[in-house]
Amino acid sequence: MTADAYKTLREEAYEANIEIQRRSLAIYTWGNSSAFDPEKGVFAIKPSGVDYDMLTPDSMVLLDLDGKIVDGRLKPSSDTKTHMVLYREFSGIRGVTHTHSPYAAAWAQTAKPVPVFGTTHADHCAKEIPCTGFMSPQAVKNDYELETGNLITETFKTLNLDPVLINMILVAGHGPFTWGMNAAKSVSNGVILEEICKMALFTVTIDPDAKPLPWHITRKHWERKHGPGAYYGQK
Repeated sequence: MTADAYKTLREEAYEANIEIQRRSLAIYTWGNSSAFDPEKGVFAIKPSGVDYDMLTPDSMVLLDLDGKIVDGRLKPSSDTKTHMVLYREFSGIRGVTHTHSPYAAAWAQTAKPVPVFGTTHADHCAKEIPCTGFMSPQAVKNDYELETGNLITETFKTLNLDPVLINMILVAGHGPFTWGMNAAKSVSNGVILEEICKMALFTVTIDPDAKPLPWHITRKHWERKHGPGAYYGQK
């Protein structure tokens, strides 16, 4: 297959990575986004250690779901195997984003889930934002990035969570991963997660004993956007 066959996928990944910088989710090279084409079985991802200002669509690296480079002249992101695992295990997702955005990373460093403190959170997720446990020494020694993906997917299985409904997670001591129906949406979810974590941090700073939003309000805000009778926005 020629490089031109991946032009759209490269452009989608490129635009998502530029949006990371535009939305101030990362400084220097502290983040990456990828775009997946399930029909071709490949995803495009940011090259490792390349500054956002130096990126072009052609610099995106194409890989299959076995981690083999299909096309590209640069080394892919060091987080590539994490993206690969998520595409394998979370059916239906088409984009993944990882950053070290400060509020989400700060919350991840507590190794605690983010409670639903308010309606902003409830509008996008009716449950607390999950956080993984810390990775075991053996997993770190084995294959760190691959095991990061395994840790995320195992956390979802253990908590019986649907990755379509909850499209974000914090990795303990590390930072946020988000995903979506395309690469742009995965970045958008990263922006939303950062704001939710920022508000939650302010909340517990003001009141360390703050309680989650009552369920009937959480449910209302979730359903008015996502439920069968959703009425938010334009038809």
